[in-house]
Amino acid sequence: MTTGTDIFLHDGDVAWTDLGGGVKRKILTYDASVMLVRVVFEKGAVGAPHYHHHIQCTLVASGRFEVTIGDRSTVLAAGDSFIVPTNVVHSVIALEAGELVDTFTPLRQDFL
Repeated sequence: MTTGTDIFLHDGDVAWTDLGGGVKRKILTYDASVMLVRVVFEKGAVGAPHYHHHIQCTLVASGRFEVTIGDRSTVLAAGDSFIVPTNVVHSVIALEAGELVDTFTPLRQDFL
């Protein structure tokens, strides 16, 4: 298992991963218990419905997103946030280009 990053991380030192469909991800700082991730969406891009055992807290850094968590949906904009409990299906649609900042606990080993 990966132990994590240094305690300081410069944005320019980390490459983006193109996930396709107008979505790209950059893994930021993490250790075994928590992970911080930037995700950028082009307008119309979709974060397809999925679930995982991690708890996820997300900040909408920019843009507007339709966010669905379980059977609830709403539109969130820059400065808004949401939490996804463990094993709950969730998804997003970028209503305009934007960025989400995700925090996961524990770390997403599948991202590494």
